[in-house]
Amino acid sequence: MRLKNKSALITGGTSGIGLATAKLFIAQGARVAVTGRDETVFERVKSELGENALVLKGDVRSISDMRAIATTIKEKFGGLDVVFANAGWAFPSALEEIDEELYSKIMDINVKGVVFTLQAVLADLREGASVILNTSFVDQTGKHGISLTAAAKAAVRSLARSWSYEFLGRKIRFNAIAPGAMDTPLLSKWGLSDEAVRERKQAMAKTIPAGHMGKAEDVAYAALYLASDESAYVIGTEMIVDGGASQL
Repeated sequence: MRLKNKSALITGGTSGIGLATAKLFIAQGARVAVTGRDETVFERVKSELGENALVLKGDVRSISDMRAIATTIKEKFGGLDVVFANAGWAFPSALEEIDEELYSKIMDINVKGVVFTLQAVLADLREGASVILNTSFVDQTGKHGISLTAAAKAAVRSLARSWSYEFLGRKIRFNAIAPGAMDTPLLSKWGLSDEAVRERKQAMAKTIPAGHMGKAEDVAYAALYLASDESAYVIGTEMIVDGGASQL
C-alpha cells in the first residue's frame, strides 16, 4: 500500500493513462479524484474505480473549472498529496499545416492546462506533496511532423524544472513522465478509420526497440514510483517510458 492515506488528483483521468493510473493509485491505498470532459463515460468510470474515487467534470483550459474542482477536492479530501497533470493532446502537424485552431488546442490543453491545474490546487498541496507532469518523448527526439506537440511538451518539461526550485520551501517535488508511443485511445480521436489506426500502430511499433507500443499501465507504474515516498530524493527529473524509442 505505497499510497496509503494519500489523496491524489489526476487530470484527464477517465481514459487511457489517466484511468490506468487512477486504478493503480487506488489499489495502493489512495483516494483519487479524476477529471474529464465526456460525461457519457462517468458512470462507467465510477463503477471501475469504486468508492475511493471522485469523477469530476472540468476542462483544464478553464481556470474557473479547475478552481471548482479544487473546491470539491478540498471538501472531500481536505488536501492533496499527489497531482498527476496528465490531461494532454497530441496531433501530427507539419509546419505548413498548423493553423490557429490547432495551435491553440495543442498549446492550451498541454501548457495552459498544466498551469491552471497547478494554480487551482496549489494552496491545497500538503507539505511533501508530489506533482507529476505528463510530457512526451518527442520533446527530446525532434521526430518529423510533430513539432508543435513537441514544443508544447518541452514547455511542460521546463515548468517541471522551474517549479521544482520555486516550491522547495514547501518540500513539494515536481517531476515529469515522458511516455513514448502508447496503445491508448488517443489515436482513435484523430478521426482515422479503424484500419488506419491499426496501420499507424503497426508502423509505430516497428520504430520502437522494444518491438511494441507501450501500455497505459507502463506509465501508471512510473507515476506510482514518483507519487510514492520511494522517490523522495527525485526532484526535477523527466522519466522516459518509451521502450527505447528516444535512444534512436
